[in-house]
Amino acid sequence: MSTTAVNIPGYVAGTWAVDPVHSEVSFVVRHMMVSKVRGRFDKFEGTIVTGEDPLASSVTASVDLASISTGQEQRDAHIRSADFFHVDEHPTMTFASTGVRPEGDNFLLDGDLTLRGVTKPVTFRLEVSGFGPDAYGGTRAGFSATAEINRMDFGVAFNGPIPGVPGGVAVSEKVTINLEIEGVLQS
Repeated sequence: MSTTAVNIPGYVAGTWAVDPVHSEVSFVVRHMMVSKVRGRFDKFEGTIVTGEDPLASSVTASVDLASISTGQEQRDAHIRSADFFHVDEHPTMTFASTGVRPEGDNFLLDGDLTLRGVTKPVTFRLEVSGFGPDAYGGTRAGFSATAEINRMDFGVAFNGPIPGVPGGVAVSEKVTINLEIEGVLQS
């Protein structure tokens, strides 16, 4: 039971389905040590349960790794291969929350992320964007979250050296995961 009072304006307790049309699951990774490459996943689903006590809320989600889109099909095909996601054997990435903690005006969402058959604890910095009616007589909720992972921890270990640059690698180990989520309240 929470001992911290949490006040979220307009808060609604309930079960929410992630609306994939109005949500985004994306990532950023450093490329060639000089720039950042961004990508997203076009197919994902999730359920958010906002508890009567916001700190008793939970999230489960699944991402179809084959739906990766970086804007370059050859790169996407390589990321789907055994060098990276190995989607033939590990078609999804999943997340199941284990707790929510307050952090200033926002929250930390702890959970277990599974990628390539490896499950590790991950903490997302979570911002509750708001709750309100939609144009169809329903209720919507918005959430933004960010986490950093080390891809090597999940067995995504492929890397290519940069010729002539000692210690230079094509892809950084650190990956930033960004979520912009809109949920639809279920009846």
